[in-house]
Amino acid sequence: MERITFNQIPKGMIEKLMSIENYIKESTLDLQLLELMRLRVAQINKCAYCIDMHYKELKHTGETELRMSTLSVWKETSFFTEKENTVLQFTELLTDTSAEISDEVFDSLTKFFDRDEICNLTLAISQLNTWTKLVRTFKFTAGNYEVK
Repeated sequence: MERITFNQIPKGMIEKLMSIENYIKESTLDLQLLELMRLRVAQINKCAYCIDMHYKELKHTGETELRMSTLSVWKETSFFTEKENTVLQFTELLTDTSAEISDEVFDSLTKFFDRDEICNLTLAISQLNTWTKLVRTFKFTAGNYEVK
C-alpha cells in the first residue's frame, strides 16, 4: 500500500524535480543511453516501480529484450558497447555512495563525453537515485506506469 501517493507530494517539490528532469532531457545525452542507466540505477536500488517505468521507457526507445534482460549482469555479456560499459560502470559507482570515482573511471568517460556531458550524466544518475529513494520510501505501486 502506498504511504504517500504521487498526488500527495507537495507541488513545489515535484516542480523542482521535474525542472531537473527537463534540463536533463534537453541535454545532448542520448535518451536510450539515459534510460539504460536509469534502469540500472532502479535495479541497484531495488525499486520495483522505477524498474517497471524505465523498462517500459527503454523498450519504447527500441531497446532489445536481450539487452534489457541482461542489464543486471552487463559485465558478463558482450551486448553493450564500450561507451555503454563505461556509463554503466560510472552509474554503479556513483549509485554506491561508499564507492570512490577513481581517476581511471573518470578518464574513461572523457573518451566519449565532454565536460558538460559528464556533468549532465552525473546529474542524471544523482537525480534518479533521488527518485528511487523517494519512490521506495513512499511505496509507489509498480506495474501501472504507461509511457506517454
